[in-house]
Amino acid sequence: MKGLYFQQSSTDEEITFVFQERENLLVTEDNFVKLQVKACALSQINTKLLAEMKMKKDFFPVGREIAGIVLDGILPLDSEDPGFCEVVRVHEHYLVHKPEKVTWTEAAGTIQDGVRAYTALHYLSHLSAGKSVLIMDGASAFGTIAIQLAHHRGAKVISTACSLEDKQCLERFRPPIARVIDVSNGKVHVAESCLEETGGLGVDIVLDAGVRLYSKDDEPDVKSQLLPHKHDIITLLGVGGHWITTEENLQLDPPDSHCLFLKGATVAFLNDEVWNLSNVQQGKYLCILKDVMEKLSTGVFRPQLDEPIPLYEAKVSMEAVQKNQGRKKQVVQF
Repeated sequence: MKGLYFQQSSTDEEITFVFQERENLLVTEDNFVKLQVKACALSQINTKLLAEMKMKKDFFPVGREIAGIVLDGILPLDSEDPGFCEVVRVHEHYLVHKPEKVTWTEAAGTIQDGVRAYTALHYLSHLSAGKSVLIMDGASAFGTIAIQLAHHRGAKVISTACSLEDKQCLERFRPPIARVIDVSNGKVHVAESCLEETGGLGVDIVLDAGVRLYSKDDEPDVKSQLLPHKHDIITLLGVGGHWITTEENLQLDPPDSHCLFLKGATVAFLNDEVWNLSNVQQGKYLCILKDVMEKLSTGVFRPQLDEPIPLYEAKVSMEAVQKNQGRKKQVVQF
């Protein structure tokens, strides 16, 4: 039985994924079960986080968002088993029942983005009806789920589009997005657009997809030049607002902190792995997993999934995902 692994010793420029033979699984510990995998979603591997957690291995298992008979869940960060395998061994505390209406690919392809959206909008920013929220890069797989959750909670949603295709995709949302800001040409000022949309009050919640820490001239990456500057985020944030950032190296100067202080605003870092780092959070984590599946079953969540791919194409597809290529969520179907 083969599984897909990531060669952790390789650099970001030399990403290597390999299939390796695995021994037959024997479930000998209490509360562990065998799971026959039916689908496994592809997501980027955070190699920096693995290094900081000192989880160094020659080969690291790939694929954690899985759906199978009869249960479905996210494998923990320290799992020895790759999700891209026919059978895995997993602790029952990381599993949740899949509703009959939900397909295997939908379950695997939505679970992680659903957890991230809940973490950002429910636990970190306490989203409620009537709030205004800016969701950057709303046409991404994660952005789509975040927008749908915000709309379900009765929030007013503003989003940014990085291309004409993304803009057209966001304009088709129902209920409609209050304003779609096209940043693809680099000429539109996000802060001005948000302040105009909110009557100068600013938005209550900002969920970024990365920020620029320096001026455009100092940013060598073209994609980074399309990101808003950290000063823009602080400017468009309303009084008592919440800034949820995915920028792990965010640097705030004293003037930035003073401006946030005057607004009574908060900054929180979105790291959805925290649920697996402490057993104290296990109850909340399982509640999130169950609610994600329920909203998927009732049609609140409508994920943007690519066509399912066979296992033998997982290696090539994972290499593309690791390089952040493609917009829709890719799922391997067994």
